[in-house]
Amino acid sequence: MNKQEFLARLREGLSGLPQDDVAERLTFYGEIIDDRVEDGLSEEAAAAEIGPVDEIVSQTIAEIPLPKLVRERVRPKRPMRAWEIALLATGSPLWLSLLIAALAVLLSLYIVIWAVILSLWAVEASFAVCSLGGAAAGLWLVCRGGGLPGLCMISAGLVLAGLSVFLFFGCRETTKGALLLTGRLARGTKSLLIRKESAQ
Repeated sequence: MNKQEFLARLREGLSGLPQDDVAERLTFYGEIIDDRVEDGLSEEAAAAEIGPVDEIVSQTIAEIPLPKLVRERVRPKRPMRAWEIALLATGSPLWLSLLIAALAVLLSLYIVIWAVILSLWAVEASFAVCSLGGAAAGLWLVCRGGGLPGLCMISAGLVLAGLSVFLFFGCRETTKGALLLTGRLARGTKSLLIRKESAQ
């Protein structure tokens, strides 16, 4: 596809984003194509080198902060009439309390996810510390003449060390999963806002 077709597809893919971001991306990729054409490539080859439009759209959506999309979404496209302002003010006890409740639920879910992750890492750290402490206490007991209790403490320390190793990998994978989940939730919220805006 040539430069105009590439930019048209890019504009269509970014249509739900704030207009200044769309203009910035179109200018940026238009200049890249122009630079590569000056270097001797055809427009088609220059556009192909940049990559698929869908990947550029996904990357752009991921880079734009969610608060900016929300501000753009709630900003009125025209001046509000007096009756609209009065209706918003009259209904504010209802819609404002529902909005605060929804935000509180989302925030509490986010906090719960990361509290669980933090708790898992705390258990991992306690297993590691207790394994070192158990082994050290067992060695001390063995040196002081308490052979059987010392061996039991050393064994407990080794069991905790093994559990610590297994739990480390579990914690790491759980943390990766939580990062992916929260990232997908943010991207899903962004795409929902963009789709709603595009549909209007």
